[in-house]
Amino acid sequence: MKIAAVTDDNITISQHFGRALQYSVVTVDKGEIVDRELRDKASHKDFQREGIEGQHRNRDDARGRGYGRHSAEKHKRMFASINDCQILLARGMGQGAYNGLLQMGIKPILTDIPEIELAVRAVLDESIVDHPERLH
Repeated sequence: MKIAAVTDDNITISQHFGRALQYSVVTVDKGEIVDRELRDKASHKDFQREGIEGQHRNRDDARGRGYGRHSAEKHKRMFASINDCQILLARGMGQGAYNGLLQMGIKPILTDIPEIELAVRAVLDESIVDHPERLH
């Protein structure tokens, strides 16, 4: 199993999925961490540099922020480097990204645990608490 966490420092889980710059990916086998890697992640900063962040926001889907064709395209780019993961840890994210991950077969968990290591351990011992109220 592979567990990804959004991060900017490879130690803590970022507050917001879309703004995070990287993924810390942990490979687990038989309940033990056997590998760790840092992967690049497309972020809102990348889309701003490309001139597409903010364009058509909430205009192409009645559900609002995080939905619609433009958002879906950005989310696919954000998810590309974790398509082999089963779980994504974040401390906050938009509803559109959350639903996009579910559609890919990746279980998003919104945690209040700031440290990647502690959150992964909580997933492994099944004590992690998902906080859907952290969706926006």
